[in-house]
Amino acid sequence: MKLDVDVLRYLSKDDFRVLTAVELGMRNHEIVPTELIDRIARLKHGGTYKVLKNLLKYKLLHHDSSKYDGFRLTYLGYDFLAIKTMVNKGVFVGVGRQIGVGKESDIFEVVQEDGTVLAMKLHRLGRVSFRAVKSKRDYLRHRNSYNWLYLSRLAALKEFAFMKALETHGFPVPNAIEHNRHCVVMSLVQGYPLVQVKQLLNPETVFETIIGLVVRLAEHGLIHCDFNEFNIMIDDDEKITMIDFPQMVSVSHRNAQMYFDRDVECIFKFFRKRFNLSFQESIDDIDGSDDGRDEAGKPCFSTIERSAGFLDRELAASGFTRKDEEDIQRFIEGGAESDTNSDSEGVDIVEDPNEADTVHGDSSHLLEQNEGYESQGKEESSEVRESSESGKEDASDNEESNHDAVENDAELVKSLNKQRRRAIAAAHRGRKMVATRNSYKDKGGRSSHNSKIQKQLSNW
Repeated sequence: MKLDVDVLRYLSKDDFRVLTAVELGMRNHEIVPTELIDRIARLKHGGTYKVLKNLLKYKLLHHDSSKYDGFRLTYLGYDFLAIKTMVNKGVFVGVGRQIGVGKESDIFEVVQEDGTVLAMKLHRLGRVSFRAVKSKRDYLRHRNSYNWLYLSRLAALKEFAFMKALETHGFPVPNAIEHNRHCVVMSLVQGYPLVQVKQLLNPETVFETIIGLVVRLAEHGLIHCDFNEFNIMIDDDEKITMIDFPQMVSVSHRNAQMYFDRDVECIFKFFRKRFNLSFQESIDDIDGSDDGRDEAGKPCFSTIERSAGFLDRELAASGFTRKDEEDIQRFIEGGAESDTNSDSEGVDIVEDPNEADTVHGDSSHLLEQNEGYESQGKEESSEVRESSESGKEDASDNEESNHDAVENDAELVKSLNKQRRRAIAAAHRGRKMVATRNSYKDKGGRSSHNSKIQKQLSNW
């Protein structure tokens, strides 16, 4: 859907009031009922229905009456809400031409009051070219249901946070200025995408700079996950600028090594095809060594140390778990040193001979204590044995006194059992056999044949 900002001139306050009402209703409605929009907007004299008709004409809303009469926001209506808020804040005063389009966003030029040109990025998740957002991105996290507008808002918020943090730590990224809903305003990079560049004066230097950025990101705890020639800007002085950050993950992510190797492979593949670069020679010429790299000259994920910081923790990047946060907090507070000391105390191997003497002395003292405990335990066990023998003698006396009573009780029980058996036998003799509904019925068998003969004889 093409963004036509000329429509903004013809929209009134009531129009934006109704658009905001539909946005509020979409928090818990996929299609917002018309009555709910009217109650939220609170326009006088039933003006809501007239405004809805006007917004529908400009395709800012979508009407749906399959289940009930309602409306939902379109991306164009969401664009107008974000642009209106930015203009009210004074971030920019005009929108210019479109300078970029991708599978997840559109890029436009905007101008400030003093004439400074900025870049406005509008996230548009849900396009036909990229709909596997739930499996490809981590915007949803633990949520099951989602809305494309809401996902675009989350993507913009995440990109703005990453851009701010990376700029603070000295990474070559655009200057993030403001964000609202699914819109991010940043400084305009004066350069070209690397994919459009055919020749470079120093391709080896540019290559090493880009690979160095990948390694630096990993040292700060982050992986770009989409680091290729389409997301790298280069100017006339061959200075590099990174763009596109919503998909960044932590080095603690379960697929972190795969993402890191994929980013490195994209850079190697592009420079090999476009500039015929021999990587091992360029690496030896520039660095003089291949520390932390494999035979092909690629940096190894396992050799990278997080010595520069914990940006994934600060930004809650995907894959950074609560356990990782606890470990980092323990490391910062010096808990790791105390853990190592406690582990060394529990080890049995002693290297210093003086320490060995003290240990043996302590062990002999402990053995003496154990011997004392064993002798004390033997005395207690003898006392218990004597008390148990006296208890057995008392029990035998009690058994003799109760033996006569038990014999009398046995005779009584025997007589009662005899009477019980007699009663059961008498009951069985007087019981009549009653045929039940489920009993087997002999049809045409031997018993039925005998009964028929007996009836004939009685009649004869």
